Amino acid sequence: MKPPYNITSEILKLISVISEKIGEVNAKYLIKTNPTLRKQNQIKTIHSSLSIEGNTLTEEQITAIIENKRVVGPEKDILEVLNALEVYKNISKLKPHSEKDFLSTHRLLMQKLIENPGKYRNQGVGIVKGSKVEHVAPPFENVPFLMKDLFEYLKDKTELALIKSCVFHYEMEFIHPFLDGNGRMGRLWQTLILMQEYPVFEFLPFETLISKNQEEYYRALSQSDKEGNSTKFIEYMLKVINHSLSDLLDNSAKKPSEDDRISIFLEHCKNEFTRKEYMNYFKDISSATASRDLKSAVDKKLIVKYGDKKTTIYTKYNKA
Repeated sequence: MKPPYNITSEILKLISVISEKIGEVNAKYLIKTNPTLRKQNQIKTIHSSLSIEGNTLTEEQITAIIENKRVVGPEKDILEVLNALEVYKNISKLKPHSEKDFLSTHRLLMQKLIENPGKYRNQGVGIVKGSKVEHVAPPFENVPFLMKDLFEYLKDKTELALIKSCVFHYEMEFIHPFLDGNGRMGRLWQTLILMQEYPVFEFLPFETLISKNQEEYYRALSQSDKEGNSTKFIEYMLKVINHSLSDLLDNSAKKPSEDDRISIFLEHCKNEFTRKEYMNYFKDISSATASRDLKSAVDKKLIVKYGDKKTTIYTKYNKA
């Protein structure tokens, strides 16, 4: 069954604006040519999504964990980051329409944090704010059937990914299939659904905007609950995505550095290449800049140079 929502003029306008901005991001190769930006945005995504759930670690501490440095902080918070890093390391291999992947991701995300991670809840739950019950989730007996229906909906190719991702996020939060970890799974799975069509979303930290104004996020969920459809939540999430894309375009005006170019090229190139192939990858650099980049990479023992002048060939440096 298709989850209920209405297409409003606001939703149509936002989809149009977002599509234009995604085109601009792709045209500028913002993510492809700037690995530093990619890493920073992934750190922001993990930091923001976990901070919404009460994690106290800073972006600097998360960076230190990635670099295998010792971090002083609550054991639970550090474990949450380590688990999230494991998930994001393999996010591009996950299939958004696979319930099996969904459950295995929850298991990885919540391992050692709760009992029976990766399994749907076996008791009733409600969300309480202060002394008021904000939301009573469907009976636990219904969860497997409701989630099966939701994953069937994801296979509907007539739905736009931008809308489908918001609907899944809202409906999953409404069902509340797990005892804990529902919020981070909802945001993660929305990212995954969007990534299938727009790779930029792997590195777009829209959670940062949610974490800055959590009340608005919970208000949009609550309004959709009251109205019995996800329309208000779709509008809210599309505004967040639109704002995040604007920030990405604004913050990415600077050109990638020499180190950035070398890093991203080595990540994607074959083992052996020429200067011409390097220049074809970065079409806006001069031959002099390409020569400087490659000489620097040789000096830093990132690549090895063979031959001379027109016969020069480069290979990745073998550390073994």
